[in-house]
Amino acid sequence: MFTIHLLIKGKVQGVFYRATARSVANRLGITGWIRNTDDGNVEAVISGNREITQHFIDWCWQGPEKALVTDVQVMEIAEQKFSDFKVMRN
Repeated sequence: MFTIHLLIKGKVQGVFYRATARSVANRLGITGWIRNTDDGNVEAVISGNREITQHFIDWCWQGPEKALVTDVQVMEIAEQKFSDFKVMRN
């Protein structure tokens, strides 16, 4: 298991990005959290095995139907353990 921090940029707020990401994470068995940032991006911290988290990263580039993702920044961070995947509110 390892943990990564994601910053997703583009038209990613107001398009059900976080809710859809939670569904994808739950289906893949990924834990962590996702939230909107004040500057219009979406930020997430996820934990899982490398193969499964790569599937989530690949999905992040696409997002839900109405999203227009322009960048996904990925940074491996110190391992964190989460019990589930949560949508965080600002």
